[in-house]
Amino acid sequence: MNTSPTLICIADISGFTEFMSDTDIELSAKVISTLLNKVIYANEIGLKVSEIEGDAVLFYKYGKLPLLNDLINQCKHFYAQFYAQLNALYKSNKNHTESENIKKMLGLKIILHYGKEVGSVQIGKNIKLMGEDVITAHRLLKNKVPIDEYLLLSENLLQQYTETEIESNLEWASLKEKETSYEHIGDITYRYINLTPLNE
Repeated sequence: MNTSPTLICIADISGFTEFMSDTDIELSAKVISTLLNKVIYANEIGLKVSEIEGDAVLFYKYGKLPLLNDLINQCKHFYAQFYAQLNALYKSNKNHTESENIKKMLGLKIILHYGKEVGSVQIGKNIKLMGEDVITAHRLLKNKVPIDEYLLLSENLLQQYTETEIESNLEWASLKEKETSYEHIGDITYRYINLTPLNE
């Protein structure tokens, strides 16, 4: 199996389990599938889709990383399009008794990670990413970030850019640092940004 430096991006719907548990299956299935589709079609920098899970889309890009400005703008666009669709779904289903759950429970978080050796195998028509960095990206969904909607950037990713690039492209946000210890992986340092001000 060949390996390649790879950008991994996971767009994950927060509040998914509560929403699915507390909302009529017909409404919840329509809402979640529509939101995931909106995120997929909001991709403007050539990311490829590896997996679509119940509440998340796993994007990847081999080789050279995008400019940090382009990557951050893409994440902001994911968030903006997600909320445009969420608000449209709320309005179009306003007569449903559980429509309030759409706005009350759902949000978006985005994980960005970079792996120097990520492998892939084809299963049917899909590309399945393999390797420790793929596991790390998924583990980063379970973290110590105290808010529900955020952009998380792993230290592996940030090390590919200069501090000047980081500061100049993230001056609009307060970048906070955390560290989480994961079994079999160890300590992972990351920084995160609260995305909710973008929706105000």
